[in-house]
Amino acid sequence: MRKIFMAVMILAALSTRAHAQITKATVEAAFTRIAKADGFKAVPISYENDNSPNAWVAFKSQNDYTIHVTTGLMRILNTEDEMAGVWGHEIGHVRLGHYTKGRIRSMGWSLAGKLLQRKTGKVAQTVGNVGMNLAENAFSRSQETQSDEYGVKLLVKAGYNPMGLYNAMKAFRDNGYGTKSGIANWFSTHPATDDRLKALHDFAEKYRKAR
Repeated sequence: MRKIFMAVMILAALSTRAHAQITKATVEAAFTRIAKADGFKAVPISYENDNSPNAWVAFKSQNDYTIHVTTGLMRILNTEDEMAGVWGHEIGHVRLGHYTKGRIRSMGWSLAGKLLQRKTGKVAQTVGNVGMNLAENAFSRSQETQSDEYGVKLLVKAGYNPMGLYNAMKAFRDNGYGTKSGIANWFSTHPATDDRLKALHDFAEKYRKAR
């Protein structure tokens, strides 16, 4: 009987972990710490009630922007390290000059829903306006990769687990928001999730050793 009880407790813990979500306090703590490590101007975070998991910058210039995060993103992430990785990735897009004046871009991790809708005529995930606009406004593959590396490097600089961005990406994939190689090739501007995960793991090892 005791063994059954313990098994139930373990399953409950795993279930809680699988459905964990981060709070606004965690989102803000991650942004504050990452922004400070980068010298990025801290601005208030706008929370969007949207099931599509996204974070993005509404960019006008290097010193004039707003930052946004959806409830959908908060729902699938589990730790501050993961949220910090997301912010590091977005800051990377800004610092590396991937934005042009007035353009709004999202991370692109909810891309699968839009892609599958176009390819099959069916909506595989709930994708809000930000996700819907993404297919027309995605960063290039090389820009995504550059920002991923920037994000991992910034995680290390801020004292976070360098696997934070990898784990965030894995959360996207595990919740059905990944892209497969065939889909990514069809939409040529975005890297496949598994390829991106491998690169993120390599970046994490690279910067972990460099510390």
